[in-house]
Amino acid sequence: MTAPLTPPHQPSPNNDPWQSPPTGPGPLYAKGAEDDPDLKTDLRDAAVVLVAVTILGVALGLLWLWLAPRVPLISNDKAVFLKDTEGEEAVGADGTFVLLALAFGAVSAAAVFWIRRRGGIALVVALALGGLLGSLLAWGIGVWFGPTHDVVAHAREVGEGVTFDAYLELRAKGAVLAWPVAAMVVHLALTALFGPRDPEPEWPAPEYGPGPGGPGAA
Repeated sequence: MTAPLTPPHQPSPNNDPWQSPPTGPGPLYAKGAEDDPDLKTDLRDAAVVLVAVTILGVALGLLWLWLAPRVPLISNDKAVFLKDTEGEEAVGADGTFVLLALAFGAVSAAAVFWIRRRGGIALVVALALGGLLGSLLAWGIGVWFGPTHDVVAHAREVGEGVTFDAYLELRAKGAVLAWPVAAMVVHLALTALFGPRDPEPEWPAPEYGPGPGGPGAA
């Protein structure tokens, strides 16, 4: 007989629950989120989308300034009046902005999906926020480069009885939401229809062994 190397009343050093944990680098999944390359890529792409979509607001503002109907005004020696009191040019200016913003939202969403089909929360947020900032920028450009707000001075400049355009204004403030809403809806639809699908889980094939009686059982 040989005696055991470890006495029975002493636990093995390999099974000591009070031993200190091993030193050295931890597992890969213990790294912080800031070291995740996928997260860095998502944030970088989202920043690019935010800036690019916002800059598109310049084109929207110029198109709105060009296509929006003007409200005709006329003046006499006492005041300035609407030339056509039943005209719908003011409503048409808001409608033109909304239609253009919807088109810009659809196009920007399609472009972002075509460039980066994987999507992601950061990308969708950047697309919506860029659409909102682009709408605000377009609104400012249309008002800034449109007819002057000083209607009285403009009337004096053109002369009495001469028709001139009123300043361009977006009366329906909710129109600035048309672009981000359209962008989110179109991007969601494209992702649902043509986005990448998760792979189907592979289930292991069942293993069948011999019965309780063994291979020779009757």
